Amino acid sequence: MKSAQAISALSALAQETRLDVFRHLMQHHPKGIPAGDLAAKFGVPASTMSAHLAILTRAGLTSPARDGRTIYYAAEIDGIRELLSFLVKDCCNGKPNACNRLLDAALSSCCP
Repeated sequence: MKSAQAISALSALAQETRLDVFRHLMQHHPKGIPAGDLAAKFGVPASTMSAHLAILTRAGLTSPARDGRTIYYAAEIDGIRELLSFLVKDCCNGKPNACNRLLDAALSSCCP
């Protein structure tokens, strides 16, 4: 991951509704949730939710899947894994493998 991608992902999460949506999608991984259900849950218009989901998707943090007329969104585990890896890659005096336990603790229990 490059700095620009990390900034995009962090910017996407630096808004309250998008952060809440992403965390909710993590709770429902890997199935995902219909976009309309997300809009209803968070009390925002469908067009606003669509914009939020587009930002999260461009940042590599969610992915859409169409089922008929319904679009389901799911957390993109590889995207968040890359972001976390990028954030800790220079830790431990240049020994990023020392942070594997941190990454494992953050993601491995829910997302193999």
